[in-house]
Amino acid sequence: MKILMSGVTGLIGRTLSQKLKTDGHSIIGLSRSPEKAGNLPVEAMRQWNPEAGAPPSAAFEGVAAVIHLAGEPVAEGRWTDERKRRIRDSRIISTRNLVEAMRQLPAPPRVFVAGSAVGLYGNRGDEELTEDAKPGTDFLSQVCIEWEAEANRAREFDVRTVEVRTGVVLAKDGGALPKMLPPFKLGIAGPLGDGRQYFPWVHLDDIVGLFEFALTNEALNRPINGSAPEPVTNSQFTKQLAAAIHRVAIFPMPAFALKLLFGEMATVLLASQRVVPKAALDAGYHFNYPDLKSALNNLIE
Repeated sequence: MKILMSGVTGLIGRTLSQKLKTDGHSIIGLSRSPEKAGNLPVEAMRQWNPEAGAPPSAAFEGVAAVIHLAGEPVAEGRWTDERKRRIRDSRIISTRNLVEAMRQLPAPPRVFVAGSAVGLYGNRGDEELTEDAKPGTDFLSQVCIEWEAEANRAREFDVRTVEVRTGVVLAKDGGALPKMLPPFKLGIAGPLGDGRQYFPWVHLDDIVGLFEFALTNEALNRPINGSAPEPVTNSQFTKQLAAAIHRVAIFPMPAFALKLLFGEMATVLLASQRVVPKAALDAGYHFNYPDLKSALNNLIE
């Protein structure tokens, strides 16, 4: 299958493109900076500014599927008004432009797999959140609602559409985990806030597996949760990560300190989301790392 993929130079995109090539697919990459492709396993790279308009029409030639991963990082620094605009527009406008480009094609792709996030659910305490749970009301929830609404427009012209609501991706060489490890190794880490908030994590291999599963499973035509089936609280995560590197984690970071440091963005760190990937499990996806211990054992040597 020939696949057009945005965000191909990111953490998920790089690993997913390699997995898809290994499985016999060919990839056309979309990027603001095609020169960053380096040794990516892509057939070609096309330049695209996601907020400026549609990708070049040549990018769609022979394409049977589109995967959309582009988006401004959420949990890096304080949320200024400009940063919030970029978080929103990089997802909503880019998806709108991509879907409208597909609409204009004589023969649109058969499937569209679009990124989304568990941030859709907001702060929900101990409530178990399957794909049928109602969305939250905060900034990220609203972004995700509008983001998915733009992706859903592909269904208007009979494109099977799956939105993957991604959790916190754990990987060796990118994402959240390498940023967490230094204070843990120094023995100065601890739970965030009261530590009771649920932490919707997923191993990189499984989020890549879920994107490929969504791509190839004809029965899926709905949002799916991209998180591990055994969510843990922040306190449990902290203890297991510390144990994995043979340290203790006894210095909690109070909620007020997080808010002073990060402002509104601290809501991401303190929100509780007990997310369960019911749709993927019901459709037959088997997680390589369903529990945190096995995931950390794999990622930390």
